[in-house]
Amino acid sequence: MHIIEFLNDNIIWGIPMLVLMIGTGLMLIIMTKGIIFSKFNIVMRYTLATLFKKRTEAKEGTITPFQAVSTALAATVGTGNIVGVAVAIQVGGPGAIFWMWVSAVIGMMTKYSEVLLAFAYKDKNDKGEVVGGPMYYITKGLGKKWFAFVFCFCGIFASFGVGSMVQANALAGGVKASFGVAPWITGIVVVVLAGMVLIGGIKRISSVAEILVPFMALFYIVGALVVLGINASGIPAAFALIIENGFTPAAASGGFLGATVMYATRIGIARGVFTNEAGLGSAPIAHAAADNDHPARQGLWGAFETFFDTLVMCTITALVILTSGLWNSDPMMEGNAMSTMAFNNAFNGGGYIVAIGLVLFAFATIIAWYYYGEKCIEYMVGQKGINFYRIVFIGTVYLGCVAKLDVVWQLSDLFNGMMAIPNLIALFLLAPVVKNLTVDFFKNPDRIRPENEDYTKFMIFNGKKPKVKY
Repeated sequence: MHIIEFLNDNIIWGIPMLVLMIGTGLMLIIMTKGIIFSKFNIVMRYTLATLFKKRTEAKEGTITPFQAVSTALAATVGTGNIVGVAVAIQVGGPGAIFWMWVSAVIGMMTKYSEVLLAFAYKDKNDKGEVVGGPMYYITKGLGKKWFAFVFCFCGIFASFGVGSMVQANALAGGVKASFGVAPWITGIVVVVLAGMVLIGGIKRISSVAEILVPFMALFYIVGALVVLGINASGIPAAFALIIENGFTPAAASGGFLGATVMYATRIGIARGVFTNEAGLGSAPIAHAAADNDHPARQGLWGAFETFFDTLVMCTITALVILTSGLWNSDPMMEGNAMSTMAFNNAFNGGGYIVAIGLVLFAFATIIAWYYYGEKCIEYMVGQKGINFYRIVFIGTVYLGCVAKLDVVWQLSDLFNGMMAIPNLIALFLLAPVVKNLTVDFFKNPDRIRPENEDYTKFMIFNGKKPKVKY
């Protein structure tokens, strides 16, 4: 346990990882001249247009772009948006939220790039389904299959931890606290519901996600905005706290023990990555299956996903907590309890917003992370390993509902971070592909590319330079 804590605090989520993660994102921003920020209107125009236009069927073996981002958001918009934000404030002070914002801005570029690469290097499995993700762009782009195996190995264990047991534990705990339902009963219900979804593969997972994600996000946002409306007078002070403590130590007050700027920075960036998953390499697995006309166009969804998850959802939660005044009241208070009390402080029954939000967010994350783990196991051993993986995964969902998970939290952080290492190295080495395809797309972003258009001339294969570059 102490060894895992040491690795997490000093290496996996310490300064080396933060330098690798932030450095890779900054390098990609510089190489592409920050075009997704200067052209952010295109990002929003495309994503919003896709949200409100009539749904069309995706080609055989694929899913629609909206289903892809809904599946990815199902994983990213999880308990981290409620519990993770509260924990970040509790241990790092309000300044941790400022650094969470910083990680999200840089993470928009990182997520854009990894989604772009996943789409560009996608493949087909034995069932004719389109598959992709870091394991494919590591193998095809860098020619390092063993490195892809490292990513998949960590991805499988991360799916059991952060994708299954941690989410199920938060779900069962929230249901017990708010509705008095025993965790073993919740476990049975969740296992049955999850099993019904998971057995249908990506088609059923994405179909559920495209309905569940907009509903749960709207439900939580509306509830939080009601609270912020009641606490409106405290919002300017909350923003001031976030910005001020981002650059000055958060002094001890009330039940808060104080935090240095460096500690707030580390906690904010680590929790930011935990919630938006930028750089981990998980979300590109879902995006690769999308039916789209250009790798960069699907990449826009990745940028939007990070923007929405952290700069919108997490900020709303942070403001609710800070305007309630509870953030420094009790250092022993758990994250979900702090969020629940912050909502309850505004009006009676407000805590049910947190409870229902936790249930929906956690369930969505479970089904999405199952898909990530399935694709990792499929890459390593083929279709024959999927049924065994499914049984083990569903078993961990039940175990997560009924067990105490202190060690699992630590292991989840460990494998999450270990996933990111091969992915970030691949992003660094394949940055020229990101630059080339970005320039190609933004020359005429409104043009719909024909299905047979060749992008391989811009791409690196087996470490060899692309034939054409900008």
